[in-house]
Amino acid sequence: MTSPSPSVPEDARGAAIALGNFDGVHLGHQAVIESARAVADERGINLGAAVFAPHPRRFFQPDAPPFRLQSNAQRARALADLGVEEVFEIGFDAPLAASSDRVFAEKLLKDALGAAHVSVGDDFRFGHKRMGDVASLTKLGAEFGFTVDVIGEISGADGARISSTAIREAIAAGEMDKARAMLTRPWAIAGEVQRGFQRGRDFGFPTANLALGDYVRPRLGVYAVRVDLGDGVLLPGAASVGVNPTVGALPEPLLEAHLFDFSGDLYGKHIEVELIAFLRGEDKFDDTNALRRQMTQDVINARRALVDA
Repeated sequence: MTSPSPSVPEDARGAAIALGNFDGVHLGHQAVIESARAVADERGINLGAAVFAPHPRRFFQPDAPPFRLQSNAQRARALADLGVEEVFEIGFDAPLAASSDRVFAEKLLKDALGAAHVSVGDDFRFGHKRMGDVASLTKLGAEFGFTVDVIGEISGADGARISSTAIREAIAAGEMDKARAMLTRPWAIAGEVQRGFQRGRDFGFPTANLALGDYVRPRLGVYAVRVDLGDGVLLPGAASVGVNPTVGALPEPLLEAHLFDFSGDLYGKHIEVELIAFLRGEDKFDDTNALRRQMTQDVINARRALVDA
């Protein structure tokens, strides 16, 4: 049986814990966290979140296409922004995957975390082959000394259930407003700026390039973006996400962000790019002059979109 890493200090035990993957920390997740917060406030205890790393889907399907909405660091920051005082990263490994629901509840929630309370969504499953559900968790909590709250479905304005899956589908379709409404923030890709072929610079549009890694793939094309260079100040820009078919297709999609009215060396810097609005799909142009003309128009369109965003 695995235990959280790092080990839980004594003063972090006894928290009211929101338990789940929380990829995205969307409105549904926020409802689970709010449930745990209410208990924490009532009892005068800490508010915690227990999350899994790696994501169980990556453990069970190591060759699955990229799907993450956030890096672990982004998730931790989003949880902290909601007032979570302790984030427990549970190492998801073979022993944990093979454990029974009883072992999970006893060894992890009771012994390792010392949970006083656990809040989960109504679709939470745990233990070997997902044998445990919210009913068994409630029963085991009564046995092992922690209370359990189960949060029902949270729906959006369209009446559909808010979920990480629904957000991934919106991002894949380029529906950034829809994703933003469910996340309560713009969807963002973070990473270290890579050195590229500098083709954008040759065209008069220098870019900061980010690998997509395990992020879900957004619709390929051009976006209006805002970029945080690490100081919390959001700079406007336009970005392409794609394989550059006009100048030589890349093996994997790349995010290339052009910051308006900015000059400076960003290589090696960790930045975060918010995808605000989808402008157009990726196209292959007849020549580089046609591409340059379109890039000029893309900048104009991105400036307009950001004014309205």
